[in-house]
Amino acid sequence: MSEKNTTSMTYFILVGFSDVPELQVPIFLLVLYIYLITLGGNLIILLLVCLDSHLHTPMYFFLCNLSIIDLCSTTVTLHHILVIFVTGNNEVSFIGCMIQMHFFSWFSSASLMLLAAMAYDRYVAVCKPLHYTTIMNVKVCASLSIFCWLLSLQQMSTPTVMISQYSCYTSNIINHFFCEVIALMNLSCSDTSVLKLLTYTCGGLIVTFTPFLLTFISYVFIITTIMRIKTSTGRSKAFYTCSSHITAVMLLYTTCICQYLTPSGTFKSAKLLALFNTAMVPMLNPFIYSLKNKDVKSAMERKLKYFMSTV
Repeated sequence: MSEKNTTSMTYFILVGFSDVPELQVPIFLLVLYIYLITLGGNLIILLLVCLDSHLHTPMYFFLCNLSIIDLCSTTVTLHHILVIFVTGNNEVSFIGCMIQMHFFSWFSSASLMLLAAMAYDRYVAVCKPLHYTTIMNVKVCASLSIFCWLLSLQQMSTPTVMISQYSCYTSNIINHFFCEVIALMNLSCSDTSVLKLLTYTCGGLIVTFTPFLLTFISYVFIITTIMRIKTSTGRSKAFYTCSSHITAVMLLYTTCICQYLTPSGTFKSAKLLALFNTAMVPMLNPFIYSLKNKDVKSAMERKLKYFMSTV
């Protein structure tokens, strides 16, 4: 079903990585390994924060939200790659494609907004330490989190509704390993000018640039405050509180920039970058926040000692 100007689309065919047959088995093993590590790492973070009272702070509340997003986004995309490799069936229904596209877009935008909220939390911790507990109270943290989830949902719902109403596609073959807005938009033979404008304004300006700008402004104030600290020990301690977050921010935005600024003709490299963005970043986040964080390592040691003592 790959006729031109299709008027009724019932399913799509995901090319995946079938255009690089020599990498089929290595990519399957890599994706499986990454998916299992991502599940394990983020579940450990969630369990530690829930079970250890020392981690009941705003920073780890936001980290739990980020772990949930990482778990959901990788499940939405990676599990389908594994199914394709195992079954050999790379067909996805039209409704299934719309659902996958919507949830991936939602979780991706939510992660960007949540990182901006976490940047604000680090700003308050460094620049207003005496008022930290007052400013970042339970109500504020919950409101910021809900705002990130709901705003990203609202921003991503409109493009999904619009593209689901398109009835004309030049082909049902998607040269990607999951359903993505841009990939589907390029296949449509309907008038996509409004959708393109909405995608670049909402996706580019509101969902991507605005969180980046807010994060950047927060770190301008953070760095300015750190530079005013007279002792090197104080500066190191202040920078340490932000090092994990800024590493995660740089990793995510770097991969996003590389993925979406790749020339459209280089499909193989674009898909590999997309795989890194959708798989490696969620896998690395727990390591970034745990290996560089004394609180998480201490909580893990306490729970391991408690577990060993009860066995």
